[in-house]
Amino acid sequence: MKLHILGCYAATPRTLTNPTAQILEIKNHMFLIDCGEGTQVQLRKSKVKFSRIKHIFISHLHGDHFFGLPGLISTFRLLGRDSEMHVYGPKGIKEAITLLLKLGDAWTNFPLVFHELTAKETEVIYEDDSVSVETIPLNHRVYTNGFLFKEKLGERKLNIEATENHKIDRSEYQNIKNGKDITLDNGQVIANFELSFDPPKPKSYAYCSDTAYKPEIIPQIKDADVLYHESTFLDSEEHLSGKTKHSTAKEAATIAKDADIGTLILGHYSTRYKSIELFKEEAQTIFDNVELADDGKVFEF
Repeated sequence: MKLHILGCYAATPRTLTNPTAQILEIKNHMFLIDCGEGTQVQLRKSKVKFSRIKHIFISHLHGDHFFGLPGLISTFRLLGRDSEMHVYGPKGIKEAITLLLKLGDAWTNFPLVFHELTAKETEVIYEDDSVSVETIPLNHRVYTNGFLFKEKLGERKLNIEATENHKIDRSEYQNIKNGKDITLDNGQVIANFELSFDPPKPKSYAYCSDTAYKPEIIPQIKDADVLYHESTFLDSEEHLSGKTKHSTAKEAATIAKDADIGTLILGHYSTRYKSIELFKEEAQTIFDNVELADDGKVFEF
């Protein structure tokens, strides 16, 4: 699992910082999560292949989370894209994007599929044989969802030494990976656990931006390997979090601690502060394993 931070600062773009966007690589998928202004430039800097992006998840319809989407879609068209693109986001996103494309006489030459979200309870919005994506209902000034990305349990791993010792034909290898016992020509049954190893534990990634402190999400994200949680403010500006429906670094850390998260990544920083290290210092008074997102940073788990 690999996470590319394309942008992670609140509100307006600056010369050295960008609004929210990130790429999650998980089980051979490349998911784009939010798409603030400048996202496609950041994608090029990160050397991400545009053609690999097939699913885009938009948390909410504030500009710093989706104003880069019309430009990115237009670029896909200019690059001659012909494969489907799926966009998941709040109701209204289809109207917003298609109006701009219509006015610019720039409708796509590839299938653009919108999945508009309205549910206030969690729901699975994407699923295949290797991964699932479900919404995390958040508490912001407009309808907002986070997203929980979960790997599915993979195939068992062959114990090559054991299969060779039992002289098992290669034609049985896939059956072993699928968890089946093997019957030899002499009638002896070899239990699967003797021929294979458990697959790696599936990983999970929870993305929560933007939101006020919402402990109700804890059961859903319990034991996630990684949590990205907005931390717009420090504790000194806690009085602003209720009015703006954002979180502090300590509140993000409390969510991580109570949910038994593996690693907490902070982001969506207000630019009023002199250093983002202050966010980590405050969060670590509550939760130890804290990382700081920053534009261009890559995490591997």
